[in-house]
Amino acid sequence: MATILVIDDEDSIRHLLKEILEKATHHVIEAKDGREGLTAYQNNRVDLVIMDILMPGTDGLEATLQLTREYMDAKVIAMTGAQGDRNFLDVAKLFGARRVFEKPFDLNKLVDAVKEELAR
Repeated sequence: MATILVIDDEDSIRHLLKEILEKATHHVIEAKDGREGLTAYQNNRVDLVIMDILMPGTDGLEATLQLTREYMDAKVIAMTGAQGDRNFLDVAKLFGARRVFEKPFDLNKLVDAVKEELAR
């Protein structure tokens, strides 16, 4: 069982991911923005982070960069609902995200990506 931190300002996305990941026997910690997510990461042993890019306050790009700079083993999957603008996803990869998804995303593909990243 892995611990996965889900960071997203949309309650519905966080709750959906929590439900899906808990069915896959993972422990899920939720955070509603990058600042809260960074604190949760520092206070818990986290195996994987699933992070929204566009959030108020500390956004996902800033949080991804901070995580991957401070923690060499941080694994981040980034996602965004900014339709048609792959630039955010490309920047997230440059900042250390291992995988990126556009919302709405295929839940099965996301679960497969989680399995693959946890196996690395």
